Amino acid sequence: MTNLLKSCTAALACLSFATQGIAAETLKALGKGEGAVSIVAWAGYIERGETDKNYDWVTDFEKETGCKVSVKTAATSDEMVSLMNEGGFDLVTASGDASLRLIAGKRVQPINTDLIPSFKTVDERLQNGPWYTVGGVHYGVPYLWGPNVLMYNTDAFKDKAPTSWNVVFEEETLPDGKSNKGRVQAYDGAIYIADAAMYLMAHKPDLGIKDPYELTEDQYKAALDLLRGQRKLVSRYWHDAMIQIDDFKNEGVVASGSWPFQVNLLQTDKQKIASTFPEEGVTGWADTTMLHADSEHPNCAYMWMEHSLKAKVQGDAAAWFGAVPSVPAACKGNELMGDAGCATNGFDHFDKIKFWKTPVAKCATQSECVPYHRWVSDYIGVIGGR
Repeated sequence: MTNLLKSCTAALACLSFATQGIAAETLKALGKGEGAVSIVAWAGYIERGETDKNYDWVTDFEKETGCKVSVKTAATSDEMVSLMNEGGFDLVTASGDASLRLIAGKRVQPINTDLIPSFKTVDERLQNGPWYTVGGVHYGVPYLWGPNVLMYNTDAFKDKAPTSWNVVFEEETLPDGKSNKGRVQAYDGAIYIADAAMYLMAHKPDLGIKDPYELTEDQYKAALDLLRGQRKLVSRYWHDAMIQIDDFKNEGVVASGSWPFQVNLLQTDKQKIASTFPEEGVTGWADTTMLHADSEHPNCAYMWMEHSLKAKVQGDAAAWFGAVPSVPAACKGNELMGDAGCATNGFDHFDKIKFWKTPVAKCATQSECVPYHRWVSDYIGVIGGR
């Protein structure tokens, strides 16, 4: 945790320079593949058919390019930043709470979109996303996006979807007649403070929170107090998707913020699981495939970025993870996604999702906000009972 905190602090110390752009050299022409490409990715993002043979967007790429794909799964954005700081990887599928830190820390390099023909097919809402575009320069290509949903056990809630996040933040008796204490989970990542702030936006409007990632000292303290109270209810702070799946199957967990990935796998396994968008709204992620500043395999990396934007890959990946593709063409004609898949996964709710972003001191909605390095250290304290 100490090294993680140092890496977060170092990157954020120079974050203010990110808005001025970083004019690093970009690749001018695509050369011969180097034979390999290594990717830091979220669980479920890079599949080669090992879990389900229908979901494989790696094998054909390797055959076509000769670039062998290796994947390091990361459980949180902070872990991704730490791994990229250490080096040895070519690409990372970074969420919005990591991407600007990576740009500011000069861990990723600008992308020449002319070498990625499929970039022009990307959803216009994403083509210049502020979480990866700085000073008009693109530092990656969009991959997938989606919401952090409330996942719940349908037996515990008597087949009626909970309408509020209060089922994970405040002690109460659930529809099955039992307390939620010890039966809920919370995300093991400092960005989860934003979920508490979002909840307070709806339930304590007098706090004046306008953006859950831009908090004054008083607003921030209120969010931490809510999380300290939640700690008494939480059975586990999760960051490993597969462990959370096991907890819902075998450990009596009945409600938690989650990703559609876990919901899909549990439903495929015939578990009594569903998900919902509570009335307070949801946080979410818009993820970008970014190229390491010291990539050893830049040609293979560019080939992967182009491959990742193919409509078939986008549709298959979105279907597997329960996400929304960054290429709208993937929404029609994909056998695995189905023509209703994009609508089901939230394509039309883009403006309703409070996407992850890195909290900074100089923020837009307040005169001064609590920066992310404080979020990291304080959330470690919350989990530790402080």
